[in-house]
Amino acid sequence: MTGATSTYRPAPNRKFDVGDSVTVQIGYPAGHCRVPYYIRGKSGEIERICGAFPDPETRAYGEDGLPERILYRVRFSQTHVWPTYAGPQYDTIELEIYEHWLNQAEERAEGSEKSNGK
Repeated sequence: MTGATSTYRPAPNRKFDVGDSVTVQIGYPAGHCRVPYYIRGKSGEIERICGAFPDPETRAYGEDGLPERILYRVRFSQTHVWPTYAGPQYDTIELEIYEHWLNQAEERAEGSEKSNGK
């Protein structure tokens, strides 16, 4: 899927592309936060780039949400998120997560990390 973006809105200067492996940061900031606790520290794959939107974490406090943040849909293996998950190995869960919560994932196995030429 090289070059595909699946963008709903423009996403200039984004860090990640569709297919990139990412890890959700572990953090516990005070106040409003858009990342569920259960997904923090988990690794997944960028499924699509949704675009740049006002930051809801600052809008919750009456601010304008600027600068806009890039939003991605990230796909996670259910068995990675829930170690006792009894469903099929191929089941996934997708969440929309803003870029400032994501880091490039560490290489899990030889040849599993994609090179995106950035």
